[in-house]
Amino acid sequence: MMRQTAVVIVNRNLPEVTDALCDLIRSQNDDYCDLFVLEAGSEEDNLSKYCSWHEKSEVVRQHGLRMPRGINFAIKQMMTDGVFDRYKYFFFLPNDVEFSNKPFIRILEEEMESHKRLGILSPASRRWGETRLVGPKSTKYFWAIEQLAWFMRREYIEVLLNVESPYDRDFFYDGTNFRGFYSNLEMIIKGYVNDWASGITTKVWITENENHLKTMADLIGTESYDDNIRKYLIEGNEWMKRKYGYNSKWPFHMYSKFLYDRFFLYYPELKRYEI
Repeated sequence: MMRQTAVVIVNRNLPEVTDALCDLIRSQNDDYCDLFVLEAGSEEDNLSKYCSWHEKSEVVRQHGLRMPRGINFAIKQMMTDGVFDRYKYFFFLPNDVEFSNKPFIRILEEEMESHKRLGILSPASRRWGETRLVGPKSTKYFWAIEQLAWFMRREYIEVLLNVESPYDRDFFYDGTNFRGFYSNLEMIIKGYVNDWASGITTKVWITENENHLKTMADLIGTESYDDNIRKYLIEGNEWMKRKYGYNSKWPFHMYSKFLYDRFFLYYPELKRYEI
Protein backbone atom coordinates (compact mmCIF):
# COMPACT_ATOMS: atom_id res chain seq x y z
CA MET A 1 0.00 0.00 0.00
CA MET A 2 1.42 3.40 -1.01
CA ARG A 3 1.48 5.67 2.02
CA GLN A 4 0.45 9.27 1.33
CA THR A 5 1.68 10.91 4.55
CA ALA A 6 5.15 11.48 5.99
CA VAL A 7 5.16 12.08 9.75
CA VAL A 8 8.21 14.03 10.92
CA ILE A 9 9.01 14.27 14.64
CA VAL A 10 11.76 16.49 16.05
CA ASN A 11 13.59 15.04 19.07
CA ARG A 12 16.29 16.46 21.30
CA ASN A 13 17.61 14.11 23.98
CA LEU A 14 14.24 12.61 24.96
CA PRO A 15 14.27 9.16 23.34
CA GLU A 16 11.69 7.60 25.66
CA VAL A 17 9.18 10.39 25.03
CA THR A 18 9.80 10.28 21.28
CA ASP A 19 9.68 6.49 21.10
CA ALA A 20 6.35 6.42 22.95
CA LEU A 21 4.87 8.87 20.44
CA CYS A 22 6.29 6.87 17.52
CA ASP A 23 4.97 3.61 18.97
CA LEU A 24 1.49 5.12 19.24
CA ILE A 25 1.57 6.43 15.69
CA ARG A 26 2.78 3.13 14.27
CA SER A 27 0.31 1.03 16.24
CA GLN A 28 -2.70 3.00 15.02
CA ASN A 29 -1.63 4.55 11.72
CA ASP A 30 1.09 2.37 10.20
CA ASP A 31 -0.91 1.62 7.05
CA TYR A 32 -1.23 5.32 6.28
CA CYS A 33 2.13 6.95 7.02
CA ASP A 34 5.89 6.67 6.98
CA LEU A 35 7.66 7.85 10.10
CA PHE A 36 10.78 10.04 10.25
CA VAL A 37 12.58 11.25 13.38
CA LEU A 38 15.01 14.15 13.23
CA GLU A 39 17.55 14.25 16.04
CA ALA A 40 18.28 17.93 16.67
CA GLY A 41 21.75 17.75 18.19
CA SER A 42 20.90 14.90 20.56
CA GLU A 43 23.67 13.13 22.44
CA GLU A 44 24.65 9.76 20.99
CA ASP A 45 23.13 7.89 23.93
CA ASN A 46 19.86 9.84 23.68
CA LEU A 47 18.79 8.90 20.16
CA SER A 48 15.34 7.57 19.38
CA LYS A 49 15.20 4.01 18.10
CA TYR A 50 13.32 5.50 15.15
CA CYS A 51 16.11 7.97 14.28
CA SER A 52 16.13 8.88 10.57
CA TRP A 53 18.57 11.81 10.58
CA HIS A 54 20.98 13.06 13.22
CA GLU A 55 22.04 16.66 12.75
CA LYS A 56 25.04 17.16 15.03
CA SER A 57 26.86 20.24 13.80
CA GLU A 58 28.36 22.26 16.62
CA VAL A 59 25.72 25.00 16.52
CA VAL A 60 22.88 22.46 16.57
CA ARG A 61 24.50 20.43 19.36
CA GLN A 62 24.63 23.63 21.42
CA HIS A 63 21.27 25.18 20.58
CA GLY A 64 19.09 22.57 18.85
CA LEU A 65 16.91 23.33 15.83
CA ARG A 66 13.44 24.27 17.13
CA MET A 67 10.50 23.60 14.85
CA PRO A 68 11.09 26.15 12.04
CA ARG A 69 14.64 25.03 11.32
CA GLY A 70 13.73 21.43 12.10
CA ILE A 71 10.97 21.42 9.48
CA ASN A 72 13.29 23.12 6.99
CA PHE A 73 16.01 20.56 7.64
CA ALA A 74 13.64 17.61 7.29
CA ILE A 75 12.15 18.81 3.99
CA LYS A 76 15.58 19.56 2.53
CA GLN A 77 16.85 16.15 3.64
CA MET A 78 13.84 14.37 2.15
CA MET A 79 14.47 16.18 -1.13
CA THR A 80 18.14 15.17 -1.00
CA ASP A 81 17.12 11.57 -0.30
CA GLY A 82 14.69 11.63 -3.22
CA VAL A 83 11.59 10.81 -1.14
CA PHE A 84 9.85 14.18 -0.82
CA ASP A 85 7.73 13.70 -3.96
CA ARG A 86 6.38 10.37 -2.70
CA TYR A 87 4.02 12.05 -0.27
CA LYS A 88 0.89 14.16 -0.65
CA TYR A 89 0.92 15.26 2.99
CA PHE A 90 3.41 16.01 5.75
CA PHE A 91 2.65 15.99 9.48
CA PHE A 92 5.24 17.92 11.49
CA LEU A 93 5.30 17.22 15.24
CA PRO A 94 7.33 18.12 18.31
CA ASN A 95 7.87 15.12 20.54
CA ASP A 96 5.74 16.54 23.36
CA VAL A 97 2.45 16.39 21.47
CA GLU A 98 -0.16 13.90 22.67
CA PHE A 99 -3.20 12.56 20.81
CA SER A 100 -6.49 11.72 22.46
CA ASN A 101 -8.09 9.81 19.61
CA LYS A 102 -6.75 7.36 17.06
CA PRO A 103 -6.23 6.36 14.31
CA PHE A 104 -5.89 9.97 13.19
CA ILE A 105 -3.73 10.03 10.06
CA ARG A 106 -6.51 8.72 7.82
CA ILE A 107 -8.97 11.18 9.38
CA LEU A 108 -6.66 14.09 8.55
CA GLU A 109 -6.07 12.78 5.03
CA GLU A 110 -9.82 12.53 4.44
CA GLU A 111 -10.32 16.10 5.64
CA MET A 112 -7.62 17.35 3.28
CA GLU A 113 -9.20 15.42 0.43
CA SER A 114 -12.55 17.04 1.24
CA HIS A 115 -11.03 20.52 1.50
CA LYS A 116 -8.99 20.99 -1.66
CA ARG A 117 -7.86 24.55 -0.82
CA LEU A 118 -6.49 23.72 2.65
CA GLY A 119 -2.71 24.01 2.81
CA ILE A 120 -2.51 23.61 6.59
CA LEU A 121 -4.80 21.56 8.83
CA SER A 122 -4.41 21.44 12.60
CA PRO A 123 -6.06 19.07 15.05
CA ALA A 124 -7.93 20.89 17.80
CA SER A 125 -6.81 21.45 21.37
CA ARG A 126 -9.21 21.84 24.28
CA ARG A 127 -6.99 24.68 25.51
CA TRP A 128 -7.82 26.81 22.47
CA GLY A 129 -10.75 29.20 22.50
CA GLU A 130 -11.02 28.79 18.73
CA THR A 131 -12.25 25.24 19.23
CA ARG A 132 -15.63 26.53 20.42
CA LEU A 133 -16.12 28.19 17.03
CA VAL A 134 -15.54 24.98 15.07
CA GLY A 135 -18.26 22.77 16.48
CA PRO A 136 -18.21 19.01 17.08
CA LYS A 137 -16.53 16.83 14.45
CA SER A 138 -16.18 19.76 12.08
CA THR A 139 -13.56 21.77 10.21
CA LYS A 140 -13.37 25.56 9.94
CA TYR A 141 -10.85 27.93 8.38
CA PHE A 142 -8.89 30.45 10.48
CA TRP A 143 -6.44 33.31 10.03
CA ALA A 144 -4.45 32.42 13.18
CA ILE A 145 -3.69 28.93 14.51
CA GLU A 146 -1.18 27.89 17.12
CA GLN A 147 1.48 25.66 15.62
CA LEU A 148 1.56 22.45 17.59
CA ALA A 149 0.84 19.74 15.03
CA TRP A 150 0.38 20.94 11.46
CA PHE A 151 -0.72 18.63 8.66
CA MET A 152 0.46 20.20 5.39
CA ARG A 153 -0.29 19.61 1.72
CA ARG A 154 2.75 19.17 -0.51
CA GLU A 155 1.51 21.72 -3.07
CA TYR A 156 1.33 24.34 -0.34
CA ILE A 157 4.90 23.58 0.70
CA GLU A 158 6.19 23.60 -2.86
CA VAL A 159 4.83 27.04 -3.69
CA LEU A 160 6.73 28.55 -0.73
CA LEU A 161 10.06 26.72 -1.07
CA ASN A 162 13.28 28.57 -1.80
CA VAL A 163 15.20 25.46 -2.72
CA GLU A 164 18.58 27.16 -3.07
CA SER A 165 18.47 28.61 0.46
CA PRO A 166 20.03 26.80 3.42
CA TYR A 167 17.72 25.32 6.02
CA ASP A 168 18.66 27.94 8.62
CA ARG A 169 17.59 30.81 6.37
CA ASP A 170 14.42 31.18 4.26
CA PHE A 171 14.23 27.70 2.75
CA PHE A 172 10.57 27.30 3.81
CA TYR A 173 10.14 28.76 7.27
CA ASP A 174 12.29 31.76 8.08
CA GLY A 175 15.14 30.02 9.88
CA THR A 176 16.48 33.34 11.17
CA ASN A 177 13.43 33.42 13.45
CA PHE A 178 15.05 30.76 15.61
CA ARG A 179 12.39 30.28 18.28
CA GLY A 180 9.51 30.63 15.84
CA PHE A 181 7.91 33.79 17.20
CA TYR A 182 4.76 34.27 15.10
CA SER A 183 6.08 31.87 12.47
CA ASN A 184 2.60 30.36 12.58
CA LEU A 185 1.03 33.62 11.38
CA GLU A 186 3.75 34.18 8.81
CA MET A 187 3.15 30.75 7.25
CA ILE A 188 -0.64 31.19 7.31
CA ILE A 189 -0.29 34.60 5.64
CA LYS A 190 1.96 33.15 2.93
CA GLY A 191 -0.67 30.50 2.38
CA TYR A 192 -3.55 32.92 1.91
CA VAL A 193 -1.40 35.07 -0.39
CA ASN A 194 -1.17 31.97 -2.61
CA ASP A 195 -4.83 30.92 -2.19
CA TRP A 196 -4.15 28.21 0.39
CA ALA A 197 -6.33 28.28 3.51
CA SER A 198 -5.54 27.08 7.04
CA GLY A 199 -8.00 25.22 9.22
CA ILE A 200 -8.72 23.48 12.51
CA THR A 201 -10.61 20.20 12.75
CA THR A 202 -12.31 18.81 15.85
CA LYS A 203 -12.25 15.33 14.34
CA VAL A 204 -8.76 14.92 15.86
CA TRP A 205 -7.66 16.23 19.27
CA ILE A 206 -4.21 17.05 20.61
CA THR A 207 -2.51 18.51 23.65
CA GLU A 208 1.01 19.64 24.45
CA ASN A 209 2.71 18.09 27.46
CA GLU A 210 4.64 21.10 28.75
CA ASN A 211 5.90 19.11 31.74
CA HIS A 212 8.72 17.72 29.61
CA LEU A 213 10.24 21.17 29.18
CA LYS A 214 9.38 22.27 32.71
CA THR A 215 11.00 19.24 34.37
CA MET A 216 13.67 18.06 31.91
CA ALA A 217 15.14 21.23 30.38
CA ASP A 218 18.66 20.27 31.51
CA LEU A 219 18.39 16.82 29.95
CA ILE A 220 16.97 18.25 26.73
CA GLY A 221 19.86 20.73 26.66
CA THR A 222 17.82 23.91 26.51
CA GLU A 223 16.75 26.86 28.65
CA SER A 224 14.23 26.54 31.45
CA TYR A 225 10.57 26.97 30.56
CA ASP A 226 10.42 30.54 31.91
CA ASP A 227 13.73 31.55 30.33
CA ASN A 228 12.63 30.09 27.00
CA ILE A 229 9.40 32.14 27.06
CA ARG A 230 11.35 35.29 27.90
CA LYS A 231 13.81 34.78 25.04
CA TYR A 232 10.99 33.79 22.68
CA LEU A 233 9.35 37.18 23.25
CA ILE A 234 12.50 39.32 23.27
CA GLU A 235 14.17 37.71 20.25
CA GLY A 236 10.87 37.35 18.41
CA ASN A 237 9.94 41.00 18.76
CA GLU A 238 13.41 41.95 17.53
CA TRP A 239 12.93 39.69 14.49
CA MET A 240 9.47 41.12 13.77
CA LYS A 241 10.75 44.69 14.00
CA ARG A 242 13.77 43.94 11.83
CA LYS A 243 11.88 42.06 9.10
CA TYR A 244 8.52 43.83 8.98
CA GLY A 245 8.92 47.05 10.92
CA TYR A 246 6.11 45.99 13.27
CA ASN A 247 6.21 47.16 16.88
CA SER A 248 3.40 44.84 18.00
CA LYS A 249 1.66 41.64 16.99
CA TRP A 250 -1.54 43.37 15.87
CA PRO A 251 -0.44 44.34 12.33
CA PHE A 252 0.37 40.66 11.78
CA HIS A 253 -3.12 39.66 12.86
CA MET A 254 -4.79 42.41 10.87
CA TYR A 255 -2.96 41.49 7.68
CA SER A 256 -3.76 37.81 8.12
CA LYS A 257 -7.43 38.63 8.73
CA PHE A 258 -7.50 40.83 5.62
CA LEU A 259 -6.15 37.99 3.47
CA TYR A 260 -8.56 35.55 5.12
CA ASP A 261 -11.54 37.72 4.22
CA ARG A 262 -10.23 38.17 0.67
CA PHE A 263 -9.90 34.37 0.29
CA PHE A 264 -13.67 33.95 0.64
CA LEU A 265 -14.28 36.62 -1.99
CA TYR A 266 -12.31 34.46 -4.41
CA TYR A 267 -13.82 31.20 -3.17
CA PRO A 268 -17.42 32.03 -2.15
CA GLU A 269 -18.36 28.35 -2.36
CA LEU A 270 -16.21 27.81 0.74
CA LYS A 271 -17.88 30.45 2.92
CA ARG A 272 -19.60 27.76 4.96
CA TYR A 273 -16.16 27.09 6.49
CA GLU A 274 -15.69 30.73 7.49
CA ILE A 275 -15.97 31.65 11.17
